[in-house]
Amino acid sequence: MTFQEIFKKVKEYFINTDVSRVKGHMAFQFNIIGEGSGIFYAEIKDGRLYIEPYDYNDRDVTFTATADTYFKIASRQLNPRIAYADRKLKIDGDLGKAMELLLLL
Repeated sequence: MTFQEIFKKVKEYFINTDVSRVKGHMAFQFNIIGEGSGIFYAEIKDGRLYIEPYDYNDRDVTFTATADTYFKIASRQLNPRIAYADRKLKIDGDLGKAMELLLLL
């Protein structure tokens, strides 16, 4: 798969996530490694979720994983905490905000 195909699929999974209860601003960068590598970000602002295929410099957290890992997390086939513990998902930055996001999924 190309990065554009992966991004479209991941965005479809995540775009309807209810973030209305999130107060303030949070920004996350997702690095896809391996096949279809690339970068996209998710931003929660004013209770709305935005997902775009760009690098986000002022991020709170960076997640790094393969596209397959993101698909499994998004489709609830893989618990993100287990992916992290198994080193399939790398998290850099504010772990509190990372956990807050992962609880929304």
